Amino acid sequence: MNFASLLRAWRDRLQPGDAGIPVGQRRTRGLRREEVAMLAGLSVDYLVQLEQGRADHPSEQVVAALARVLQLSDRERDQLFVAAGLPAPLPRTVPTHIPDSVSRMVARMSDAAVGVYTSYWRLLTANPAWEALLGEAGPDRNLIREEFAGSRLCAVRTPAEREYLQRALVSDLRATHIRYPEDPAVLALITELENASEPFARMWADGVLVEDRSKLKTFEHPVVGSVTLDCDIFTVVGTDLRILAYTAAPGTEDAARFERIRQLSLFTSVG
Repeated sequence: MNFASLLRAWRDRLQPGDAGIPVGQRRTRGLRREEVAMLAGLSVDYLVQLEQGRADHPSEQVVAALARVLQLSDRERDQLFVAAGLPAPLPRTVPTHIPDSVSRMVARMSDAAVGVYTSYWRLLTANPAWEALLGEAGPDRNLIREEFAGSRLCAVRTPAEREYLQRALVSDLRATHIRYPEDPAVLALITELENASEPFARMWADGVLVEDRSKLKTFEHPVVGSVTLDCDIFTVVGTDLRILAYTAAPGTEDAARFERIRQLSLFTSVG
C-alpha cells in the first residue's frame, strides 16, 4: 500500500473514543479528516492532499505526528515512514522487555544454564542453573563490563581466545551504539570502559568487527571443579534480546558435573 492508502485505512480504523473524541452520531467509520488534522497540527487541506496522493515528500515531523495521532504500532510507523520515502526512525533506547513467551521458555529450560541479555549484554534475568554456574544474577551484571573491568567470569581461555571474545563483545556494543545512538546506558558503559580498560579503549578505537561463535567453554567451578559446556547464543525474533544457554553433552563426565551444579541451584532455592 502507498502512503495515501495507508493514511486512509488507518484513519478509518481508529475509533473516536480511542483518540479522546466524543463519538456522537457519525455516518463514516473512524476519525474525520478534520479531527486527524487538528490532533496532528496540520491543515485539513494538506491532509486531503496527502490522502489523495497529491502532496509529495511529507516531512519527518508530519509523518511522526500522523503516526502518533493514528496510534500506530512501531512496525506500522516504520511502514508509514518508508511509504513516505523516509528512513524508519531509530528507536531511542535498547529494548529490555522480556516477552512472556521468552520467560516461559527460560523457566522450562531447567536442563540448561540460561541467561537473557540486552543487545549490549546487560543481564536481564537468569534461571537457577545459570546462577549456580556463574553466580547471583544481579541487576548490574554486564558481560562486557565483567570481561574488561574486573571479570567475575570463571571461563578458562587462552590469551587468543580471550582477545577474540573481547573483540566480539566490543563489536556487539558498537552495533548497539549505531542502532541506539542516544541510549544513556549504552553511552555510559562506553565511557566507563574507555576510562577503566586500556584493551577496551584500543579495541573500540580500531573499529575491527568480529562475531562471537557458539562453541565449547570450560569453567572452573568452586564446588565441582572443571566443567566443559556447549555455549549457544539465540536471538529473539522481533526484539534485540540475546539468550545465552550452556548445556552438557549427555552421558559425559561434564554432564555429571553440570548435574551437580544444577542440584546446587535446587538446594539453594529450597533453602
